[in-house]
Amino acid sequence: MALSANSVRKNGFKMARIRRLPTRKYLSTLKYAWENYVAKDFRYPFYCTFKVIQRCDSRCEFCDVWRKPMPDLPKEKVLKVIDNVANSSVLGLSIEGGEPLLRSDIGEILEYVRTKPLYLELTTSGKLIDRRPMKEYAKLLDFLNISIDEGHKNLDLYDSLPEYVTWGPVVCVQIVVMRENLQDLEEKIKKCYKAGAKSVVMPACRLPGAEDKLPDIEAFRKEVFRLKKAYPDMIITTDRYLKTLDVPHSCSTSSVLVEPDARIYYPCQFCVADSIDASQESLIDFLHSKKAKVYREKMKGCDLNCHCYLYFALGSSLSLRNALSLMMSYVSLR
Repeated sequence: MALSANSVRKNGFKMARIRRLPTRKYLSTLKYAWENYVAKDFRYPFYCTFKVIQRCDSRCEFCDVWRKPMPDLPKEKVLKVIDNVANSSVLGLSIEGGEPLLRSDIGEILEYVRTKPLYLELTTSGKLIDRRPMKEYAKLLDFLNISIDEGHKNLDLYDSLPEYVTWGPVVCVQIVVMRENLQDLEEKIKKCYKAGAKSVVMPACRLPGAEDKLPDIEAFRKEVFRLKKAYPDMIITTDRYLKTLDVPHSCSTSSVLVEPDARIYYPCQFCVADSIDASQESLIDFLHSKKAKVYREKMKGCDLNCHCYLYFALGSSLSLRNALSLMMSYVSLR
């Protein structure tokens, strides 16, 4: 999709607009949202992260992915997982890794997702952007999420952001803050602001087997709130996430994660009660089950306090108004 045809101007920048999905998908989402609200339970997730590869070209200290090698899932199974997700309550699918651009068939995978009633996001470290047909891939995306920070050793990519934002999808820089890098955050936000890119700011969460790089929570929270005021509409990290970072039992199953072996570990990959093979078992049927409800209750008692953005941020509220507000902080629909 050409940016010139699908963009508006705001503060002098061209801002991408995401496409409309079929009306029946929105109606279905509203139904699931209402059922969640009535039950005061996130039975139905609206966001899914699919790690299509475990291999990575980075060695981030705060990450455990590269420490646990795993064979690539065959493309046929990848597509079955996508079918399963598309037939569920999920509205947005993020293709991640490892580094998804290391898959030789990543273009075919993105093309397949594009045929489904899903908003498509690709999350990458960007190290292979100039060695892949990214402008072609970008035509398939609604969101291009680029992880740029000291852990990925790719800070030079900030200089290329002005080019990336012309490709069409919403460009969002994912910034993982380690305790020794908090003082450098504002400079990164300034570069995102000047380029017209969004940013998601998150602390280096505590992952099993990875080095603990979690910054001081109060200092992190104070700085991000300050920057959100200084650079309005640029940082999409939710206020609720920031406020609940040190509040026990703040996670929810509003998001699910599919591992590179096609398994969904529920309620999350840290507080595991059970798992299903998403290439073979129906996700929506599992979510309906009595045992899934028991597992969601188990999450409420989890004491890990891992600070994982996937579970803290999107599950911050059962309010549909808040969910729509979060989406509109990205873009406007055309």
